[in-house]
Amino acid sequence: MDGITMDGAGMHVESRVTVSGAQLPLSMVSEGGVVNVAKVRGTQELRQHLAELGFVQGAEVKVVSCVGGDVVVNVKGATFGLNRDMAMKIVTC
Repeated sequence: MDGITMDGAGMHVESRVTVSGAQLPLSMVSEGGVVNVAKVRGTQELRQHLAELGFVQGAEVKVVSCVGGDVVVNVKGATFGLNRDMAMKIVTC
């Protein structure tokens, strides 16, 4: 990870995953990680649904919580919970 920031009390605030050329499914991004959507896989119906939620190429996504691949994320000002199967369809960089 690159760009870890600390607040005045030395607490972890946010991190950005910036591994050159590497792509990870959203379900594998660590809690606090900030990534960008590289692509969304799945059926046309699923891709359309996720696009309507804000998961479009280039969108910034912050992982608020991650437990067993299930994630709670912030994207475009909204917070969503996604199960592991859904989060595996969102490829990040």
